[in-house]
Amino acid sequence: MPILHATNLRRAYGPLPVLNDVSLSIDAGEVVSIVGASGAGKSTLLHILGTLDRPDGGSVTLAGQDVFSLTDKQLARFRNEQIGFVFQFHNLLPEFTALENVAIPGFIGGRDEKAVRQRAAELLSRLGLADRQQHFPAQLSGGEQQRVAVARALINQPAVVFADEPSGNLDSRNAEELHQLFFDLRDTFGQTFIIVTHNETLAMLADRSITLRDGHVVKTE
Repeated sequence: MPILHATNLRRAYGPLPVLNDVSLSIDAGEVVSIVGASGAGKSTLLHILGTLDRPDGGSVTLAGQDVFSLTDKQLARFRNEQIGFVFQFHNLLPEFTALENVAIPGFIGGRDEKAVRQRAAELLSRLGLADRQQHFPAQLSGGEQQRVAVARALINQPAVVFADEPSGNLDSRNAEELHQLFFDLRDTFGQTFIIVTHNETLAMLADRSITLRDGHVVKTE
């Protein structure tokens, strides 16, 4: 049973078509990479699958919900509860500690503050950052910041985590550790990851790799 199913997604910016009838299915617990040349439509597809943008046509069902049938307010709540994001540049808030950054989506979701903080601490410990919880982003290395971002993506136990070039700003050692982390989390939590990447090593490690070209899925392997 797919955790995510997209059918005939279309998106254009002005006269420029970016996605042309893209359809795909992702099973729970899969680590799937989306690859292709710059301009192929990878990030646009990720933003639509992750409900950050609406398509011009087509549908997305995620965790049993037809997401684009929701109002913007309903969709924001669904996104908070069911979707996690990891971006290339971490997007951590500099005035908050690592633990506070991880906890923010839980607070936004109205969850019990003590329980959220406890889960945030547990996630940071599991990700090797037990002694960095009270550090601010500027006091963390790039690899540590990205692990904080991964913990933040997991705080609400989402159905799917979307990652957009997550290792693109890391050196080779930290990139390799981050890639392994995705698979460890999948094995531990059954977490589903959909990852846009130019990193050939990560793409090859994934359970499946979906190749986009000119807004079309041209290969799945």
